[in-house]
Amino acid sequence: MSSSPEDELAGTEQPFVSHLIELRDRLIRALLAIGVAFGLLCLYPGPAGLYDLLAAPLVAHLPKGSSMIATNVLSPFLVPLKITLLAGFLVALPVVLYQVWAFVAPGLYSHEKRLVLPLVVSSTVLFFIGVAFCYFFVFGQVFKFIQGFAPKSIMAAPDIEAYLGFVMTMFIAFGAAFEVPVVVVVLARMGLVTVEKLREFRGYFIVLAFVIAAIITPPDIVSQLALAIPMCLLYELGIWSAGVFIRATKAPDDSEDAKDAAG
Repeated sequence: MSSSPEDELAGTEQPFVSHLIELRDRLIRALLAIGVAFGLLCLYPGPAGLYDLLAAPLVAHLPKGSSMIATNVLSPFLVPLKITLLAGFLVALPVVLYQVWAFVAPGLYSHEKRLVLPLVVSSTVLFFIGVAFCYFFVFGQVFKFIQGFAPKSIMAAPDIEAYLGFVMTMFIAFGAAFEVPVVVVVLARMGLVTVEKLREFRGYFIVLAFVIAAIITPPDIVSQLALAIPMCLLYELGIWSAGVFIRATKAPDDSEDAKDAAG
């Protein structure tokens, strides 16, 4: 005698509702963390101070007498506010990622936890490193290169909204580029590609890295090299890390099968 669909679904409604409630609570905590970070940054150093900090690499290379301008009436208010909100999100990112991890972790096996948690932490750290590398090194070199080629008859006065768009594009590009080791590890761990194939693909990836850098970055050799060379080095790091992660995150059955095969 076959059971009805109602019988099969009996008892599943409560766990589903409890998961939704937990998801809601996790989202609220993540949003509260972002809100608190945003509020603290509004108090110090303030939206104007954050924008001055963000614009410092460009302002340092502007000709004497030049300054940034706002072509929109609301830009002097909205642009610093957007930067403060973004900075608040970045400051609260560890809390946001912890809430994601706390929601997902109970449903993972122990060997899956050994894989996911290091990837979450390493991807966050690598993204911050990419953004910091872009801000402290790349921006200075790019703006110096551009101003060096600018005719003396041109008075540079960059728009603050356009500068924000440029900065966000560069931050995302370098932050994502520094995620190469994580992508390589995930592809290898999922079995989509072997470590040997990754080594064989090394030459193609170098060409691909320079093509991506030429498309994403401004048309100057400094920023292109600054993006392509770290991508190539991080690809090598990803190949090494993939071998370590595959050995460290094997499922128990995989380990036993490997032992049986060896025996």
